[in-house]
Amino acid sequence: MPIHTLALCLDAPLQSWGTRSRGSIRDTGREPTKSGVVGLLAAALGVPRDDTAALAPLGGLRMGVRVDREGVLERDYHVTQNVPTTTGGGHRTTLSQRYYLAGAVFLVALEGDDSLLDRVAAAVRAPVWPIFLGRRAFPPARPLLATAGDEAVCTGIGLSASPLETVLSTHPWLESRPDVHESERRRTVRVSLRTVVDCDPGDPAAEPRLDVPLSFAPHDRRYAARTVRVGSVPLTDDLIPAKDFPCT
Repeated sequence: MPIHTLALCLDAPLQSWGTRSRGSIRDTGREPTKSGVVGLLAAALGVPRDDTAALAPLGGLRMGVRVDREGVLERDYHVTQNVPTTTGGGHRTTLSQRYYLAGAVFLVALEGDDSLLDRVAAAVRAPVWPIFLGRRAFPPARPLLATAGDEAVCTGIGLSASPLETVLSTHPWLESRPDVHESERRRTVRVSLRTVVDCDPGDPAAEPRLDVPLSFAPHDRRYAARTVRVGSVPLTDDLIPAKDFPCT
């Protein structure tokens, strides 16, 4: 079975990738979760929330994230009025705290069977249902994938025969601001790009993440564990676009 890697660009003014959201606190991770990315792909493919058989191969894809722009962690408060009480005898006002990332940009690489990734790529370009980055109110700011004729600099380059690690270390930098490009070209010492990559549980640097979705059904949400390795790749001259491209 041929193994390929699909590269996607996740960019939006606001993103939220909840990991332990319970009750009145809705948190976010500092990079996309496996459950969030699988949910995005499932929406693009038109997979119902309770179709566990269709979710399984998506959750089985190996995932790696490169943080091309670290977002700013923000928090806001939501007040909801006239919420029914648990006893049904009246109403109350609830206060919740919601966290999100502002201005973040991520390269997400998915490694797996090329036929499945072909279907995913086609669906991302023409989704059955709207796709969003963690919450319904957070649509992408630019295409996740290049289309025919694109120069594949400002978005994901799509499907390649390269391993996941190679894609993370060689894909053009997804930073879209020309002034930042110019500033980084002049630097002799640059900050590396953080990566979070699925790894074997036996890896000495493995960290557990409970975010592999088994079911998205409203009353049957279930997740399995995976292990990831946090690392980095250098921001080399080859990764910075040689010229500035419009990214909108």
